[in-house]
Amino acid sequence: MIFTSFFKALSQVGDRRFQRVLLIGVGLTLALLIAAYALFLGLIQWAVGDTSTLPLIGEVTWLNDLLGWSSFLLMMIVSAFLMVPVASAITSMFLDEVAQAVEDRHYPGLGTASKVPFGEALRDTVNFLGILIGANIVALIAYAIFTPFALFIFWALNGYLLGMEYFQLAAMRRIGRARAKDLRRKNRLTIWAAGTLMAMPLSVPLINLVIPILGAATFTHIYHAIAARSARGPSG
Repeated sequence: MIFTSFFKALSQVGDRRFQRVLLIGVGLTLALLIAAYALFLGLIQWAVGDTSTLPLIGEVTWLNDLLGWSSFLLMMIVSAFLMVPVASAITSMFLDEVAQAVEDRHYPGLGTASKVPFGEALRDTVNFLGILIGANIVALIAYAIFTPFALFIFWALNGYLLGMEYFQLAAMRRIGRARAKDLRRKNRLTIWAAGTLMAMPLSVPLINLVIPILGAATFTHIYHAIAARSARGPSG
């Protein structure tokens, strides 16, 4: 089920609706990171001023520039760490379009699904972003303690988070939030395994930016496969 869903999603990656959501997600992510850096740099300039006084040195005018360049390097490092989780969270606001593109092509008899209200989508995005960033920050401790297994921890953690979120997004379009959570809970291991498959390319630059789109498409297929299996019952 997982690999069949993945290859179906991969075959549709050139869909214009997929590309549109990718561009929106990456564009908004870059805008957010640039705005955050501009705000941070503004705070530094406000706190330090044009001139500063250092012990034993006296008044200097270069401290502002030094902190500015240091903050730029810091932001580049932080951005490399945050780019994927932020892009994943922001893109999740627009994944309904990806799921609909998948259903239009592979499940044409279903018709248009119920859209999640923008307020709910925004709230879910903020919650998901907070959990994703928070979990990855906490995981840095595990990476330091279990260094040889750091990559596997990264895959398992992000696979769990991405799998649960994207399956929920795909399922609740058709069966509502409560029933989607119930179905997700009953198929936790399958969803985790599929999410881990999505998490593996997250460590590959540029390719990792496509993962939110590919993940949404894959989990749309997985949802329909699980729903069909559940409808058949144990005897099916």
